[in-house]
Amino acid sequence: MAPPTAVLAWGSGEDGQLGMGGNEEKDWAHCVAALQPYAVTAVVAGSRDSLAICEDGRLFTWGWNQRGTLGHPPETKTESFPGPVDALAGVKIVQAAIGGWHCLAVDDKGRAYAWGGNEYGQCGEEPERKEDGTRALRRDIPIPQRCAPKLKVRQVAAGGTHSVVLTLEGHVWTWGQPWPPGDIKQISTPVRVQGLEKVRVIAVGAFHNLALTEDGVLWAWGNNEYGQLGTGDTQPRSQPIRVEGLSGLSLVDIAAGGWHSTALTEEGDVFCFFDLDKLNILYIMLVSSAKQQDDAHIMRSAPFSHTRKLNT
Repeated sequence: MAPPTAVLAWGSGEDGQLGMGGNEEKDWAHCVAALQPYAVTAVVAGSRDSLAICEDGRLFTWGWNQRGTLGHPPETKTESFPGPVDALAGVKIVQAAIGGWHCLAVDDKGRAYAWGGNEYGQCGEEPERKEDGTRALRRDIPIPQRCAPKLKVRQVAAGGTHSVVLTLEGHVWTWGQPWPPGDIKQISTPVRVQGLEKVRVIAVGAFHNLALTEDGVLWAWGNNEYGQLGTGDTQPRSQPIRVEGLSGLSLVDIAAGGWHSTALTEEGDVFCFFDLDKLNILYIMLVSSAKQQDDAHIMRSAPFSHTRKLNT
């Protein structure tokens, strides 16, 4: 039997991201044995790498490291066993995030750190450019360094090529390339997202963003190609817009995948919004319910009355 704080992993392992010493795919959950001696309190899974935070604030990483995403210069392309991020040994990490090919972390004093790929300024450092000042040159930051040093941070979130942080005051700040590369100019200096106050939690997908305020209102902005903003269309939004389809629900948490979004209610219901197979069938769908739900409830929760789906 696995110990109470065992880390379990399964799925693709081609880059060693399962942490079991190999690159094999696992169809069933297995213990990450290398982490059993530690009191792990949180884990984060990226597409090609993983990390774990321990009770004492130590941070472990494993998986793909070609861009320095594991927090140290790459000696090999992948590392299939968890290893400590020595550069952060002197601080207590309380939360972390994995982006496209960069990572973020925040310590117990509200200081944020970034490392990995930085060609879009997503690590908070101005990327080097060609001599003519045009295209940014690839520059990796394999050793974690401070980012957003003027902000007191309580949560970090990493997108495909951008970064977002939530401050102790409940404000949201962002930098990097928040849209698919080439759409707009990237920035390496944090910019505050206007129109958001008293934010409780944030979530970031590949190129879209979510913010849940203290009054339970969900806001979304960014790329909307797959309907991941929950607005009933596929039009992008440069500024936060309220997700009206979830109005009236007691939301307590949110999460964002690459191209979809989810929200958890106080009653234990999980809603997901996306564009089903890009067929322009836009859903806010109840995917898990803690109690029996009738069809009328689903219809009230979805802004698109001609489509609905319920899985329980």
